[in-house]
Amino acid sequence: MATKAEFYPAKRYKTNDHSNSETGAGHSSLSRAAYVDSSIADDVKTSEVNSNPICYLTRAETFSACHRLHSNQLSDEENVKIFGKCNNLNGHGHNYKVEVTVRGPVSPSTGMVINLSDLKKFMKHAIMDTMDHKHLDLDVSYFKDIVSTTENLAVFIWKSLSPLLPAEVQLHEVKVHETEKNIVVYRGEEYYPPMCN
Repeated sequence: MATKAEFYPAKRYKTNDHSNSETGAGHSSLSRAAYVDSSIADDVKTSEVNSNPICYLTRAETFSACHRLHSNQLSDEENVKIFGKCNNLNGHGHNYKVEVTVRGPVSPSTGMVINLSDLKKFMKHAIMDTMDHKHLDLDVSYFKDIVSTTENLAVFIWKSLSPLLPAEVQLHEVKVHETEKNIVVYRGEEYYPPMCN
């Protein structure tokens, strides 16, 4: 793949300077272009040495779990009205698909943002070991007083996974597919309600 420097052949311009060496008659505009193009080429080389491209890497995992949508802050009647059949006392299950996207510089030595083996290990700890074939409300303490909606599940995965990543790698997005039609995306954003005076 050609670099930007190859599109600015400074040496070609320098060797084709049309100034008259015998008369000393003027340095042409072409020689001035050679100086500018040489500077651009040097800047491109410096930029390539001092910076690393930023890439986004996504890995997906699937797990099965059951839960019941029920809020302790609501009455039984309100829970049934809001959550309907998902409030069934014995719960129900899903085959969840989780897509985790991380962001970071491409290492000059490895060519990677993060070793996929490491990301797989981190996701196994934060997702698979914690929730696969589990009852979210009974087996995961986080959901003891938090409704196990897909929204809250995405937040939980973010909070569990983010501390495991290397310092130079940022968690960019957690996407949870509850069904083929119901999908939640969380990017670490928080909303703070306005303070009442």
